[in-house]
Amino acid sequence: MHQRHARIHRSTSVARVIRNLLGTSLLLGAAGSLAAGNACERIVVTGNPDYPPITWAPEQGDQALTGVAVEMLQAALADSGVTVEVLNMGSRAKALDAVESGQIDVMAGLFMSSDRLASMDYVYPPIMQVPSVFFVRRGAAFPYTGWQDLRGKQGAAQEGSRFGLSFDTYAKDNLKLQREPSGEAALRKLLNGKLDYVVLERYQGLALAQQMRVDEQLDTLEGSFINAPLYFAISHNSVCNSPALRSALAIGMQEQAQRGESRRLLDKYRGIWAAPFTPAVEPATEIPLEE
Repeated sequence: MHQRHARIHRSTSVARVIRNLLGTSLLLGAAGSLAAGNACERIVVTGNPDYPPITWAPEQGDQALTGVAVEMLQAALADSGVTVEVLNMGSRAKALDAVESGQIDVMAGLFMSSDRLASMDYVYPPIMQVPSVFFVRRGAAFPYTGWQDLRGKQGAAQEGSRFGLSFDTYAKDNLKLQREPSGEAALRKLLNGKLDYVVLERYQGLALAQQMRVDEQLDTLEGSFINAPLYFAISHNSVCNSPALRSALAIGMQEQAQRGESRRLLDKYRGIWAAPFTPAVEPATEIPLEE
């Protein structure tokens, strides 16, 4: 059995939260295991705190993270007897580090890549197929028939984002694609005329545009969809990574896929995310008729 590191090199407050969540027995991989199947009674999950509507850190309430992936994971394990604890590590990079090291068990929302396969088990079926698109300023769209039409233009993407092996390889070899610290920063540069396009996951881009209240200033290049499956990933170094856990997750995800839960939850969490940024509609005022 893989051993989990005993400490997370974070601030004292974060380390204390993790100790409270995991407990000494879980960190040592002892009392946290069920006798049958060697499945942990509790797993800890994290994700990107800035990835609405898939996962994000709400400003209000007690939830560390919320979103489509969080609800689907909880639903997949609802009948397994496994408790799901959700932890916000503060950034996508820190979340990935914690999962790869085994300090946290599951990453909620990860695209497949060869380097991640060396440290994580991906759960099938995926959470959903995520389309990525090329955002442009409204009125500044250019003819687009394929990736070759992006050559010579200045584009941007969020740091750490990936769009499938084929596009990532093509972009590296042929495109001027700079990386920005956030999707919001990339969209602001686009709106300021410093970029020709921004490639973002469609759901994330639309959510950011709503938050920034610039959705009326953006368009997407027609036919620019890049589809890639998004998965739950379990750390190879997690003491909870067992056939029993992987089986429970796979069965739970298959049942949700058959019901089309990802589509329903996308609508639900897009609405939840957008609600604070949607202007309230003033009630109509009745105008008295002139006598």
